[in-house]
This record gives sequence, structure tokens and C-alpha cells, in this order.
Amino acid sequence: MELGRLEYLQALVTEFQVTDSSEAKEQVLANLANFAYDPKNYEHLRQLQVLDLFLDMLTEDNETLVEFAIGGLCNLCLDKTNKDYILEASGVEPIINCLSSSNEETVMSAVTTLMYLTTPQSRQQTTALPVVECMLRFSLSASRRLSNLATVFLEDYCTPQQVEEAKNLSKHTAVGIPLPKD
Repeated sequence: MELGRLEYLQALVTEFQVTDSSEAKEQVLANLANFAYDPKNYEHLRQLQVLDLFLDMLTEDNETLVEFAIGGLCNLCLDKTNKDYILEASGVEPIINCLSSSNEETVMSAVTTLMYLTTPQSRQQTTALPVVECMLRFSLSASRRLSNLATVFLEDYCTPQQVEEAKNLSKHTAVGIPLPKD
């Protein structure tokens, strides 16, 4: 498939763009997210502007499209060039917005993506107070996966001061991002 890799990915992107079927869009986006897992595809996916496609899909009403898009971004942001692109494309905010999803897979991918995107330059954004507050709530989730991931986020990406500030803020407010449904 080596020679035809770019052409195959191009065909997927084209299919996504021209189809009116939401099932077909979901299937194609799932395929693109899976291809985003392989570093051999990074250059092709950048060339085909799949990072922009994934970022655009984060604001869709279709929860399945959002899940596959954030999964694809999560796969892609291990690469420094992709990480820089997502950060420069103002991708952190729509990723943070995925934390309020009722779909646990979407939330798990969003938390993981924020971890991968955290750099000295982006830390202020990826560990902003509302995010830390959200992670505190997630750390209390009945879902083992989510509570463990949130705990790692709090311990490895946040300062003790940030966590303390979020805890103090949480005491004074009942509103916030709801926990995903199991």
C-alpha cells in the first residue's frame, strides 16, 4: 500500500467531503482517526489537512463525529509538528470543550490530548483553572479509567497551587462541567 497510501487517504477525505450520509461520514472519520495512529501517515494527513478536518469536527452536534475527531487528534499530537500545528491553530479551546461531552471515550481522548499538548508554552492554557477544576471532578468519577487519568493529569501536569486553587474555587460553586454518563 506504500505507493498508494496518499491516494487512499485522499480518497477517504474526498468521500468525507462529498457524502451526505452521516453513517458514511462517521465511518470515514473513524478510518482517518485509525490512520492517524501510524506515524507513517502523519505527513500525508498534514498534506490533506486532516488536522483541520478533525479540529472542525470537534464542534459538530454529532457526538460520534466528535469522538472520532478527538481520537484522531489524540493520535496525531504525539508528533511535534502536529502538536505545534494544533496549538497554533487554536486547537486547545475546542479540545477543552470536549471535556463536557457525555461520551466517556470523547472525554478520555480530550484529557489525553491535553496531556500530549502540554508544553512550557501551552501549559497556561492546557491547565487553566476550569480544566483543573474539571479534572478534580473527574478524579471522583465512578469510572476507574476516567478517575485514574484525571488523577495523573492533576499530579503530572498541574502544580499543587493550581490544584489547591481549583479545590477552593470548587467549594464555592456548584456549576461546572458535568461528569460523562457511564
